[in-house]
This record gives sequence, structure tokens and C-alpha cells, in this order.
Amino acid sequence: MKRRILLALLLLSPASWAGSPLVLQSDFGLKDAAVASMKGVAVGVSPDLGIYDLTHDVPVFNIWEASLRLVQAAEYWPEGTVFVSVVDPGVGTKRKSVVLETRSGHYFVTPDNGTLTFVAESLGIKAVREIDEAVNRLANSEESYTFHGRDVYAYTGARLAAGIISFEEVGQSLANEVVSIPYQRATFADGVIRGNIPILDIQFGNVWSNVYRDTFRKLGAKPGDILNVRVLNKGQVAWQGKVPYFTTFGAVELGEPILYLNSLNDVSLAINQGSFADTHGIGSGADWSIEIRK
Repeated sequence: MKRRILLALLLLSPASWAGSPLVLQSDFGLKDAAVASMKGVAVGVSPDLGIYDLTHDVPVFNIWEASLRLVQAAEYWPEGTVFVSVVDPGVGTKRKSVVLETRSGHYFVTPDNGTLTFVAESLGIKAVREIDEAVNRLANSEESYTFHGRDVYAYTGARLAAGIISFEEVGQSLANEVVSIPYQRATFADGVIRGNIPILDIQFGNVWSNVYRDTFRKLGAKPGDILNVRVLNKGQVAWQGKVPYFTTFGAVELGEPILYLNSLNDVSLAINQGSFADTHGIGSGADWSIEIRK
């Protein structure tokens, strides 16, 4: 009996899965059958695929956050991994359905609506192809116009991951460019650091920026220095104040603000055991930016 159980476990182990990993992301949530339907399509393509979830809790229609979550996860997955990302407020419109092959050897199956902003920048564009729905579409779904995540993206992604189609068989080749969401890149000029606030640390209310450690070092700040900080929304000042720079939260009293480098080595703002974002009404996204000076 024990030997049969062990054999069953071995057969179900990742080592028995064929093809490349298939990683799914969406804004569908898990309250209905949408995600299960996508997985069912993938299993129908190849029952031996290893299927994983990145997240299905992207805020609805939030293409910006979808782009961020992809780049946060992708570098930790092996070459050949196929990501299917479906945050698609323009479903059924003329936006292109594409597969991006990055220079790192990863594949991203998604509408070309800005979702590829950060993976294109970080991992580089090797090639882009438009999905040929005459070939790469779930059978008998031609009259379905509002669930391309199931009918086109999950189906094409599974076929690519399983090796049933090659990248070249996805569809026609496009120019090596994708739709990109404009935002404030991290810069240092004239004694001022400028950057974007891409995301909040939701659990704790810390405000994360895209200002990496190397850019911050150009300011010449040392732990204990008091820095002048402005947070802007669409170019208008949403908050400004003086904040001490330290390496750890315990360097300031409870309830006091701190500027620090987070676990990604990006400049961030926090309140020791409080929420900086809630206290000062700060959000995140392409419209939010930060300025720091001594």
C-alpha cells in the first residue's frame, strides 16, 4: 500500500511534468470559475503541463500593476517559462494579442495594452509576434468576444509551453516594440532625485519608489541625514516634509517617519509601526512621483 502511494506521489510530482512552466496572472479573482476555466483549457492542451499562479488579485483593469507583478516574478523563473497575463479592459477591441519573447528567454502572452511595459524594459525585447487566432484559438470559441483569457491566451500559452507550437507558429512577426505606459524614470540632476511611486507595500502602508540604491547614493546622504521629500500626483504636490534617512525602522521612535531602502534596494517611505500611505493619503501608479533633496 505504501509503495502504491509513493508511486502516485512521484507521478504527480513536478518532475513528471512535461514542457515549460505555464504561469497565469489575471484580475479575475477566485470567486467564480474564470481561472479554473483557463486552467481547464491548458490541461486540455496538455495534461502534463506544470501550471502555476502568479496572482489573480491584480486590481480590476489595473494594467500598471499587472506589468509590475510580471517583472517582479519573471527573473526568478527559468528560461522558457511562459507567462499568460490577462488584465484586459479592452477585450474585443482592436488592441493586439501578442507573445513577447524576451532576451532572457521568457515568453509573455497578453494583450499589448501596456502590460509589457516593465518586462520589455528589464528583460529586453528579442521578438514580438501577433497571435494568429485562425490557428491559435480554442475550438468553437469564435463567437465568444469577452473571454480571450480563456479562448486565446490560455490556449496559446499552453500550446507554446507544451511545445505543440513553436514561437514562430504563434503568428506574424511584429516590430520589436510594445505599448508602454509613460512614467517618471529614476534620475539624479542638480542635486535632486526624481522617481516614480510604482506600488505601495499594501500590508504595512509603506511607500515604495523606483529609485534604486545606486541612484540614491548620488545624493551623498548618510544615515541620520534629514532629507527634503515631496510626493506629487499628476505633477501637483500631494505631500511634502522632512524625513530622516536610516537603514532600519527601529532607528526612529514609534509613529515617526523614515526614509529607507526596502528589500529590493529601492528608496521607500514608512512610519515606524504606522502607515505612511494612509496617514498622508498617498497612492501609487504612473501618475505618482517623488522628489528627494538634501
